[in-house]
Amino acid sequence: TWLYDKKATSVDEMTNISLKYRECLKEEYEVGGDSPEECVRSSDGTVKYLYRTGENRVEAVYIPEDDRATLCVSSQVGCKMNCRFCMTGKQGFSANLSAYEILNQIHSLPERDKLTNIVLMGMGEPLDNLDEVLKALDVMTSSYGYGWSPRRITLSTVGVRNKLKRFIEESNCHLAISLHSPLPLQRAGLIPAERAYSITEIIELLKNYDFSGQRRLSFEYILLKGVNDALVYAKELVKLLRGLHCRVNLIHCHPIPDAEFESSNSETVLKFRDYLTAHGVFATVRASRGEDIFAACGMLSVAKREGEKND
Repeated sequence: TWLYDKKATSVDEMTNISLKYRECLKEEYEVGGDSPEECVRSSDGTVKYLYRTGENRVEAVYIPEDDRATLCVSSQVGCKMNCRFCMTGKQGFSANLSAYEILNQIHSLPERDKLTNIVLMGMGEPLDNLDEVLKALDVMTSSYGYGWSPRRITLSTVGVRNKLKRFIEESNCHLAISLHSPLPLQRAGLIPAERAYSITEIIELLKNYDFSGQRRLSFEYILLKGVNDALVYAKELVKLLRGLHCRVNLIHCHPIPDAEFESSNSETVLKFRDYLTAHGVFATVRASRGEDIFAACGMLSVAKREGEKND
């Protein structure tokens, strides 16, 4: 309560604890958080924060909207998955974040009191650092921590199959699978992890669980011009997801340095969405936020970029 609700910055503020025990606590623990090292603001109101973790740096993104405010949290410094459309993957992997370093992105956020949602969609593959991620989620959702409903939190993953089962069974947070192609061979070309964790096996695993209640299952699908945006892919997507209670989030491809791909045009995106909807798959188009500060989906990286303006 003192740490997460009352936001104590020192043990001395915990006045319902005896002086003797406060002195003991001060000998063993430090209270507080590490403030962001840099802040970059987008023209659309999105804010990107840079945190230092030892010798490494990591980014988090605050996304305000009319009726909600979301924080996109990182779980690793870099990423091992090396997805071809993602800047974080091109950065390579440096380190796992500790539960403290994950939570610090929330705890030290200047807009923390405005938060309504958390998405683990920042730098890294959360299931590749599952022990620390679960510890952080426990603090977020427990009465001794932030006390948030798991329905306010979404974890996104390419589908590390041997870790996915554990996450589903040990957490009640929403789940988003990074899909990006319904065809295993093509998906493997976009997401190398497909070779180790087949999407067909992941789908079969997901069918063992009930997502028809409040817990949401979604699939993320970046539309790449001339690659995976034809209606034949929408048709295959309908087949793949048959029998699952889920939704599809269609995402624009954002330009990154040395980009291999372009984003599909708006007409193509809407036709793809409408086909899915007409065939029983609920689909939405995610609004892009923070593209001008390299904070949109697939753009996070600690490499300094020309044009960013720090506060």
